[in-house]
Amino acid sequence: MSNTYKKAGVDKEEGYQTVSKIKQAVAETHNDNVLNGLGSFGAFYQLSGYKNPVLVSGTDGVGTKLRIALDAKVYDTVGIDCFAMCANDILCHGAKPLFFLDYLACGKLDSNVAAEIVSGIAKACKETGTALIGGETAEMPGMYKVGDYDVAGFCVGVVERDEIIDGSKIKAGQAIVALPSSGFHSNGFSLVRSIFTDFQEEFEGKPLFETLLVPTKLYQKDIEAIQAVADVSGIAHITGGGLIENVPRILPKGLMAVIHKAAIQVPTVMQELAKRGNIAEHEMFGTFNMGVGMIVVVEQSNVEAVLKAVEGSALIGEITTGDDEIVLK
Repeated sequence: MSNTYKKAGVDKEEGYQTVSKIKQAVAETHNDNVLNGLGSFGAFYQLSGYKNPVLVSGTDGVGTKLRIALDAKVYDTVGIDCFAMCANDILCHGAKPLFFLDYLACGKLDSNVAAEIVSGIAKACKETGTALIGGETAEMPGMYKVGDYDVAGFCVGVVERDEIIDGSKIKAGQAIVALPSSGFHSNGFSLVRSIFTDFQEEFEGKPLFETLLVPTKLYQKDIEAIQAVADVSGIAHITGGGLIENVPRILPKGLMAVIHKAAIQVPTVMQELAKRGNIAEHEMFGTFNMGVGMIVVVEQSNVEAVLKAVEGSALIGEITTGDDEIVLK
């Protein structure tokens, strides 16, 4: 009997079923700028309505948060994470996401699992007016175990050249406002998983995995609300490395951020993690978002308007002169 690709571990028919199951969800994210559908070698997106457009791109994945999702058999929320991690990054430069592409790799493809993951991506795309215009599903026996998946994405957005936010307008005396996170988002899960080993245990009245799998918050609407009431000098997405590593990325030389820890509402699950794992405060702030998913830098005179524009936002610090980049007080 002759060998086949299926005998080698790759089931093309399951791939076809995956495309069939995601086709409708993907189509619902399209708009008039998308010029073709699934199945072409490349996806076409026309750019219109801009005077001097600059494309801004970002790519990211979900990390080992996927392990919890796979073990709990909850697949749709990690799709939202994948999109949000990319879209929130380009949002830091004032860019509105235009289109998104995903990459899904696995040991053995299950079209139902793949469709759930992509449905989460499509849901996030629809919420932000982003077109999901392409992707790749790779079945890779020998590289991944059966039941294992990896998810990554690539986002392209646009901003007018004179509206780019890059931190260059940040100056001493300006305020740092925190936008609340929805939890761990998609960072630090290797440490989380080393401390929390039973995801089925009850935490605050529900299985722990439900708290851990809350998807990364999308900040586009919050940023748009802030921009309607204030000029924004800088935006930082608080991902891996926490406030300690991410805030300095937007600061001009000679300026530093002074952060008041008492002003930050640290989620109870992060407090529990630190307690159980005997994790030092500096390590926590240098690994997790600590309840701050994004920060914006604005004039002190705009702080009140910003706090009213975004529920749960808080004034957590200010910009000063200095060479330390960031100080937590």
